[in-house]
Amino acid sequence: MLALTFGRTGDLSALELLEVPAPEPKPGEVVVRIVAAGLNPSDVKNVRGSFPYTTVPRIAGRDFAGIVARGPADFVGAAVWGTGGELGFTRDGTHAEYVALPLEGVSRKPDALGFEQAASVGVPYTTAWSALERCDVSAGDRVVVIGATGAVGAAAMDLAAWRGAHVVGVVRRHEQRLALEAKGRQGVTVERPAALADAVLRIFEDGANVIVDTTGAYLDAAVHALAAEGRVAVITAADGGTVALPVRSLYRRGGVVVGINSLLYDSVTCAKVLDRIGAGFTLGALPAPSGFTVTPLSGAVAAYRDVAAGGAGKRVLVMAR
Repeated sequence: MLALTFGRTGDLSALELLEVPAPEPKPGEVVVRIVAAGLNPSDVKNVRGSFPYTTVPRIAGRDFAGIVARGPADFVGAAVWGTGGELGFTRDGTHAEYVALPLEGVSRKPDALGFEQAASVGVPYTTAWSALERCDVSAGDRVVVIGATGAVGAAAMDLAAWRGAHVVGVVRRHEQRLALEAKGRQGVTVERPAALADAVLRIFEDGANVIVDTTGAYLDAAVHALAAEGRVAVITAADGGTVALPVRSLYRRGGVVVGINSLLYDSVTCAKVLDRIGAGFTLGALPAPSGFTVTPLSGAVAAYRDVAAGGAGKRVLVMAR
């Protein structure tokens, strides 16, 4: 099979497209023929050496959608999707034509989504789901999503709306706000973090119950926009990984900062989450993902370099030769 491999970490020159043996399933596993696989910034950071626990040599990639090729007879031929924090890190991943996984580590793909759409869901939606779960978002909550047009931000907007929250997306450019409004979502343009609190308080007089910062650049500012006992979910860190936190303002509000790390959850845990998210697509409560760029596996190295250079938008790799 063709697979995107790396034998060391440190820079993207380690990536190679190689012909390697297809995996053999162990007891309790299935082998999935990958149709499409999502490419996430964490996949790029992994190859560049950001995660010290990654073992090599390794096949890259976390998210996937495909068809069960080997496994229990009643499961062979099933369309499935999945993701997991071990894939591409401590277990061979999904940027390949086949992947072996625990049987419980795959979820049946919703018929409402095509394979490419399903492959774009994994990390963004499970990350957003974790943020909303751990911040206890429910109907009527006032939710602000910073970076609302990014992959995780867009997922958080849709998932929060499905929960019945009043959700507002924060973006930096006017055209991004127009894109949100074209999808029926409320948006506000905030060009610099210092302007966040004023912008939020103009919409939510008592502040936001939950702020999801998908950029890592707004933690300080977000605290000042919180309601009493509000929560800020942070999914990434700004350059350097350290920010000043206005502790007095945080504790006077009874506020909470919640760190969200999708790599904490393996494929078995993520499959359960995708079962629940998939119900939203099946019911029509969640709009199908869109706006991603499709690239053949043969162009995977170039796609990694484009993401590393800050290329906008979600990327999906397709395996057909």
